[in-house]
Amino acid sequence: GVAEVSVYVSEQARGRGIGKALMEMLISSSELEGYWTLQAGIFPENTPSIRLHEKVGFRLIGRREKIGKRNGVWYDNVIYERRSKKVGID
Repeated sequence: GVAEVSVYVSEQARGRGIGKALMEMLISSSELEGYWTLQAGIFPENTPSIRLHEKVGFRLIGRREKIGKRNGVWYDNVIYERRSKKVGID
């Protein structure tokens, strides 16, 4: 299957490998459940999140323009995707 995922790490907890550990656990669990594709929508300004996703094998596949409004300002969203190397490869 295909799933959209989100992981949030508080500012106080950043830089300690927690995000990477959560993502690796999420990937393993999703593969055990039969998911072959994970997708994440990220604000392009959120470079720490983009780096985290890229570290665990996600790649940029597109951009949604004006997908969300915050404080009266429209924001784009970049779409990252990870395909399993274990599930859905047949």
